[in-house]
Amino acid sequence: MRNFTRIVWIGVSVALFTVKASSSEPPRWAYPVNPPSVGGHVDDGQPLRVPDSKVSYGRGELKLVAGSPVADWHPERHPPMPEIVSHGRKDPAVFACGFCHLPNGSGRPENTSLAGLTPGYFKAQMEAFRNDQRMGSKSDRNPQDTMVAMAKMISDADIETAAAYFASVAPEKFVEVIETETVPRTIVAGWMLARDPEGGTEAIGNRIIEIAEDFERFEKRDSRTPYVAYAPIGSRSRGALLVASGGGKTITCAICHGADLNGMADIPRLAGRSPSYLFRQLFDLREGTRTGGASVLMKQVVENLTDADMVDISAYLASCAP
Repeated sequence: MRNFTRIVWIGVSVALFTVKASSSEPPRWAYPVNPPSVGGHVDDGQPLRVPDSKVSYGRGELKLVAGSPVADWHPERHPPMPEIVSHGRKDPAVFACGFCHLPNGSGRPENTSLAGLTPGYFKAQMEAFRNDQRMGSKSDRNPQDTMVAMAKMISDADIETAAAYFASVAPEKFVEVIETETVPRTIVAGWMLARDPEGGTEAIGNRIIEIAEDFERFEKRDSRTPYVAYAPIGSRSRGALLVASGGGKTITCAICHGADLNGMADIPRLAGRSPSYLFRQLFDLREGTRTGGASVLMKQVVENLTDADMVDISAYLASCAP
């Protein structure tokens, strides 16, 4: 009865807001697309290392190959991985979950953190990808397209196993949010933003610029790579107000996502996530490119938020502790 009352209240509350705030084009900073390939690193046979790790890998061992083991730089910091997470499958070709989302489930800005998600939510999202209900607002983004393809190939048994594994991993926060007026110039690399090797700065505008503090660690797929997210001045305080009260445009996030914003039941955690990812989900929900399941309720919740509102919300949520 409590859940039914909550859903009815959400529907009634959101119905009070009548101004739709839409955007014609997904912002490039949130949906970066790799330029045409110009070749990768040459494998010189030398072992690669990352900070605070006792293991090493050759560059060839960091490639994505279905059925091959993923790089696990910090095996002591997570439970033993099941086969679908550590290797994937050769036939049918299903990539290891731990390649993109990393062994500890922390994910990266171009995808998402899976750590701590409930099995119910995990399985519901895999079903949404499988049914083309999470296509995203940018059709040529490889991370989204790959997830849709994998969801159609993976077995229900492997989904069940992966869901149980990631539910058992405690989420961690690897992003620091810094408010600023100017940001480093960036390029697109690895389906996310990276510092322009030629240097320079520019005005932040209405953007969040999320980059790896050490791009080499990012390239090596170190699951403990730190990130910095530059956000507009005042964005966190404005976001906090929207999250807590709705600001006359929406409803408080805590109603469904919990007082600490770390999720309730099969409703996911918002706190400490990548702000790039958070913005994309809000945008996709508003634009109707993420549907299925509880998305119909979230569509109503976000439909009156502007892009600037979603920047503020994402900056604030990313700054919270998981």
